Amino acid sequence: MATKTVTRTLATRTFSGPLTLIRQHGRAYAYLNLMAYGLLVAGMILGALRPELNAMLTGSMDESGQTGLVVSLLARPWLFALVILGVNLGKVALGFVTLPSMVVPFAGIPVFAYWAFTTGIVLAPVDHNTTMTLIPHSLTMVIELQAYVLLLLGAYVLGLAWVRPASVGVTTRRRAWVRGLRLFGRMWVPALALFVVGAVYEAYSLRYLLPLLINS
Repeated sequence: MATKTVTRTLATRTFSGPLTLIRQHGRAYAYLNLMAYGLLVAGMILGALRPELNAMLTGSMDESGQTGLVVSLLARPWLFALVILGVNLGKVALGFVTLPSMVVPFAGIPVFAYWAFTTGIVLAPVDHNTTMTLIPHSLTMVIELQAYVLLLLGAYVLGLAWVRPASVGVTTRRRAWVRGLRLFGRMWVPALALFVVGAVYEAYSLRYLLPLLINS
């Protein structure tokens, strides 16, 4: 009984902070959702209308070995999930959203916007296989993009604190940056949970579900 109470208390404390920030910045949260999902869909539409753009981006992925790495990992979905998680956390969440936002206010938001748009072009349904891939992968995109949106909201809160210290209840930009970074860190907890769920689902759906759809 005590263990359940402690677990419930920890869960409440862990997620109450992010939920409070979402409520406090509800309009920004809505706009960030619209931007993230909208740019991804816009990129997919453009890629479908201009297949040469899709071919150019996927071709560069083939040359860099990314496509070959994915194919080689499909037989081991647990390892594939770890690689997906590592890329999502290291390259995008840290490299594109968090670190730029720690240096320049709001910088991670436009960097992520560019990534979302170009990723949409890569995922565009240009043939049968890519169209079938979108059936299971749509859920992956919903989960992972929501994780990124939570981090984008953290970047927004950090940037707002930086330019308007009073928004976090302090008077100096240095203290505001520290306070904003702490708030940003709170958004990493639910985002990390979504990244784990998304990586596991993506790896196992591509390994077991996608072949059934392509060969049907």
